[in-house]
Amino acid sequence: MNNIISAATGVLIALMLLFNGYLAGFFGIYTSSVLIHAAGLLAITVIIIAGRHRFGRCKEAKWYLYSAGAVGVITVIFNTISFSGMGVSLTLAVSLLGQSLAAIIIDHYGLMGMKKVKFERQKITGLVLILAGIIIMSVF
Repeated sequence: MNNIISAATGVLIALMLLFNGYLAGFFGIYTSSVLIHAAGLLAITVIIIAGRHRFGRCKEAKWYLYSAGAVGVITVIFNTISFSGMGVSLTLAVSLLGQSLAAIIIDHYGLMGMKKVKFERQKITGLVLILAGIIIMSVF
């Protein structure tokens, strides 16, 4: 089930990037980012109300975890900027390389309380394949 959800997330990210890029063409990068996040706020508000979710554990979370919202905004802006020059597929491919490198570092050092998963040489093969794909997509 998690594999299906992860694959669906990838599809949604590609659609999001496409929609964000087109909205930026109409409104500009920063105004479109505000509109995108307002729509997201509306969507999650409906989900919270419909599911009767509560915010009872807010005080337990460390303060810096809330910076994920700012990271989301910056991600949308960077993706929107990249989209106009590289298109959807290359933007996502380069993003995948960045995500993979960051994930390897987080796992290897067990950052932010994550379980340590040591870096193994086999992971280099995956990174090289992603990089080769980026090069091929850039050239052709």
